[in-house]
Amino acid sequence: MALLVAVANPLNTQNNTIPTIEGNALVSNIGPSGMVLDASISKPTSDQISVYVVRPGDTLSQIAEMFNVTVNTIKWGNDLSSNTLKEGQTLVILPISGVKHTVAKGDTLASIAKKYKGDIEEIMAYNDLQKNSSLVTGSVIIVPDGEVLAPSYSGSPIKSSGLKEYKGYYMRPIAGGRKTQGIHGYNGVDLAAPVGTPLFAAADGEVIIARFGGWNGGYGNYIVIRHPNGTQTLYAHNSKNNVSVGDNVSQGDVIGTVGSTGKSTGAHVHFEIRGAKNPF
Repeated sequence: MALLVAVANPLNTQNNTIPTIEGNALVSNIGPSGMVLDASISKPTSDQISVYVVRPGDTLSQIAEMFNVTVNTIKWGNDLSSNTLKEGQTLVILPISGVKHTVAKGDTLASIAKKYKGDIEEIMAYNDLQKNSSLVTGSVIIVPDGEVLAPSYSGSPIKSSGLKEYKGYYMRPIAGGRKTQGIHGYNGVDLAAPVGTPLFAAADGEVIIARFGGWNGGYGNYIVIRHPNGTQTLYAHNSKNNVSVGDNVSQGDVIGTVGSTGKSTGAHVHFEIRGAKNPF
């Protein structure tokens, strides 16, 4: 199986640091009163999902440094309960975007989740915490897909991310249904439809991930297809996957069915396009 290449210029992740956008954050970290908020936006340097096969002598910290992510990013995306790896084991590298929060006196998991519109289960899983864990003042908690609300201001609107647009390249991944959430997370939309509704490949490509069973970073059962134009599409929360890693698919092929697995509150497909604008 062809493997994706790690991002260039990896940073040291021995201390579970995560690349952050500080002074040039996409969301302002200055509150209405002019006080600096106790959080910053954490974003990796690439939005591409990678696949890595463990070699003899590999450690989680080495692999994390190779792909410029944290150890917890790898554990969280692969449902790993320990740092033990096996030769030949296949790891999915899901670059995680979220909020980096510095714990203050009186903070709880519930209050942090509420503040950033995060999910308690995800916060615990990502940060290796238990429900009864006591939070240490000054420690750092990552809230996957967390949000920091910026104060309102007058002036020009924030420009788009500059993602390339491929008009007519991608087809809608389901027939019918309705959009229940616009762009969120990694350039994804939620399209609601009954469980069992066929999922279509949005464009020609090769299946690089087909995960069934487990939390998988909140995606549940999901599929990732790599396309000739250098982009990837992701189809998550599936009830069934009809394809396997290495399969070549054509646009419109049925690759699975809509479900409600992973982090999901109802039957829908979470559809992402990584590397291009999402037209849906």
